[in-house]
Amino acid sequence: MPLTNVILTGFMGTGKSTVGRRLASEMGLKFIDVDEVIEKESGLPIGEIFEKYGEHHFRKIESEVIRKLTSGEYGAGLVVSAGGGAVISEANRTAFKRWGVLICLSASPDEILKRVGTNNDRPLLAAGDKREVIERLLKERDGAYGDCDFTVATDFKDIHEVVGIVKKFLRDRE
Repeated sequence: MPLTNVILTGFMGTGKSTVGRRLASEMGLKFIDVDEVIEKESGLPIGEIFEKYGEHHFRKIESEVIRKLTSGEYGAGLVVSAGGGAVISEANRTAFKRWGVLICLSASPDEILKRVGTNNDRPLLAAGDKREVIERLLKERDGAYGDCDFTVATDFKDIHEVVGIVKKFLRDRE
């Protein structure tokens, strides 16, 4: 399989970081989590950025990290976990698609609720009924997620199955 950049996106709780780490390991590539880079570069946890400065400020930082990433500042031959909202920006989506293969991991609202549970470190779920917020955000992001190169539904699949599906897709693209 030729060396390529693989970007995983999708809603929270769909397995981007878990699948990304495993995929990178199996493909012999480096793994980068955009949220971890944001936290390291800003010196603040994501939740605190949202709380102190708002989502708009967070998205500006996120876009700058994506610009650096896709311009080669972090190297090549990467598997990247991009936050679920990163691709709502057409500029970010276009940059990712020029730089690598953009894959969306999806899950049903029920599965997402089960996976995020009562976890309160998800800033976008902090206000209001979690199910309503999830359904609204999924609807708002549908077009952006649909613009990805490939989508893998992760409901009822374990990490090995999802990684296998992604690897098969990448092999078939050769």
